[in-house]
Amino acid sequence: MLLSDEQKWKAAIDCDSSYDGQFFYGVKTTGIFCRPSCKSKNPKRDHVIFFDTAKQAQTAGYRPCKRCRPDLLKFEPKIETIEGIKKVINELYTDSKQLKEEIDGLGISKNSMIKLFQEQLGMTPVQYVNKLKIEKAKELLLNSQDTILSIALQCGFGSLSTFYRFFRHLVGMSPTQYRKLFAGKEDVK
Repeated sequence: MLLSDEQKWKAAIDCDSSYDGQFFYGVKTTGIFCRPSCKSKNPKRDHVIFFDTAKQAQTAGYRPCKRCRPDLLKFEPKIETIEGIKKVINELYTDSKQLKEEIDGLGISKNSMIKLFQEQLGMTPVQYVNKLKIEKAKELLLNSQDTILSIALQCGFGSLSTFYRFFRHLVGMSPTQYRKLFAGKEDVK
């Protein structure tokens, strides 16, 4: 479908993602080109030029926007962001102080991160961290002779009572019951 410049302009100021890939727009004053769905500040209409392809925009001397990444075939910033956060959490979930420092350094607000986790994973970041801790605890309960206290501390819990409370909540039994019930069994989840 051939779009008029006015239809393209409306799609751009409405940040309409359904037009992504159908056209791109360049901002003459900045030399940057964007997807229609870009959340950057709306430029003035007379500063905008439209392109059918990203290649045309680049050939005309425009640089791709760093926010919407029109140079990539498929850009899903939410997924990239969540994967970056998960990577940090997966590496540091047992060290809450260092984890907090690293997460703070990612430049995403606490509320945005919670919303993103809820949308993408159906849980909060804290629930995700606790899930990782309990999964690690379950592994240690079955594959080591460490004490319950030692396992709780290795998994990043500050106290035995907190560990017991989370373990019982997520697994449905105490760590001791879990160890007795599943010790020596294969393929326990």
